[in-house]
Amino acid sequence: MDFSIIIESLPIYLDGLWTTVWLVGLALVMGICLAIPLAIARNSTIYFIRLPAWAFIYFFRGTPLLVQLYLIYYGMDQFFPVKDTLWENAWFCALISFFLNTGAYTAEIIRGAINGLPKGEVEAAKAYGMSTWKTYRRIILPSALRRALPAYSNEVIFMLHGSAVAGIVTIMDLTGAARLVNSRYYAPFESFLTAGLFYMMLCFIILWVFKKAEKRFLAYLRPLS
Repeated sequence: MDFSIIIESLPIYLDGLWTTVWLVGLALVMGICLAIPLAIARNSTIYFIRLPAWAFIYFFRGTPLLVQLYLIYYGMDQFFPVKDTLWENAWFCALISFFLNTGAYTAEIIRGAINGLPKGEVEAAKAYGMSTWKTYRRIILPSALRRALPAYSNEVIFMLHGSAVAGIVTIMDLTGAARLVNSRYYAPFESFLTAGLFYMMLCFIILWVFKKAEKRFLAYLRPLS
């Protein structure tokens, strides 16, 4: 194993690390903003509200992320010209595909958390005379988002791993950096092992953050000793 290749290529990997972090981070923030109304619509008793939400979630959970990225990156030109627009940029197409994908998965996580709430919490809100909107805002969503933390941590890690497909559309993320280093030095083991170590470091940080968040926000669910 040639450590000199890794040391010489560190600036490339650090640039790729930054690209991966901001791309995944922004997609997750946008995704959860989409997921909350989707989850509420998915639980709606009104057919014309529930059906579009179900179709959206089914499509993005039922197709691979790579296929979605290809459809957005290569397919948008079929509907409108993308020259000199944001759609021409690979990072924008990757961001849109990541955002829609994680939004669909997160919506199902939040929907499950909403459905798993104790009925007494909702009945108590109704007994106080809260409207449906106020019940969601004050009772259902805060409680559901707390309970969804363990499952959502898995989605964040899956999104991080899935972001590796961004390198296929010329984005220089961590995987793209590894491919560039491999093309320069013909050292696939060193190139991709280094990228893997960076991904492991990011996963460790994510798990640590969620462990702290769960300890704080789910403390009331722990049994009293």
